[in-house]
Amino acid sequence: MWRMKTPVGYVLVLLLSLGSFPHLAFAGDFVGGLSAGTSGGLGVQASAGLSNFTRDLPLSFRFTLGYHTGNAGDPYAARQNFINDNTNGSPEDSAHQWQFRFDLLFPVFQAGPQKIFLFGGPRLARYTANFNYVGGNENFDVTANPWGGGLGLETHFAINESTSFQVQLGVDYYQETELAGHDTIYTPDGDHVNPRDGYDYSTADDAIDQPSVEILAMMGLRFGF
Repeated sequence: MWRMKTPVGYVLVLLLSLGSFPHLAFAGDFVGGLSAGTSGGLGVQASAGLSNFTRDLPLSFRFTLGYHTGNAGDPYAARQNFINDNTNGSPEDSAHQWQFRFDLLFPVFQAGPQKIFLFGGPRLARYTANFNYVGGNENFDVTANPWGGGLGLETHFAINESTSFQVQLGVDYYQETELAGHDTIYTPDGDHVNPRDGYDYSTADDAIDQPSVEILAMMGLRFGF
């Protein structure tokens, strides 16, 4: 029997359920957006969705793809957890993540002419931290792909009939997930693969700045079609 194993399954069931009620027939306007700001690091996001897609309920939804840079973590601790205890070489590190986001939006109150929307939904991050030890003959990635969820508020300032300036503020929470680097994997449940002696998920998590609780602050343009 097929079972839903990810938040995406629950989202699909929700949308199909909404469409099954005659008074919630799908309609709405296509909207898109481009924004920049911070969400686990500086980056950009592109979104697409439907505004007011139900007839009697002012509900909107959107899918968002984001790319953000960020912190990799402690390069010496990362090396100890995933490679060896050597300290030679000058460390260079970098990190980035791709974010996949789904949100439902609902107007919650109005401040003067501005509607304030509550948004929330599931998140998936694909995080990669790179550690390069110049002169030390080591260069490796550590990856994590955590699921999570987020909530926030946003508002839109009209520029013309089809374009508005969008401001978002929120918070995302990501669950602990496996950390994989070189030939080693540390998992939250302790089912590690080729762990180094004396190290476990807790020490690897301390070494790597994977997504956890992240503040979202974005602004950009929203387009109607």
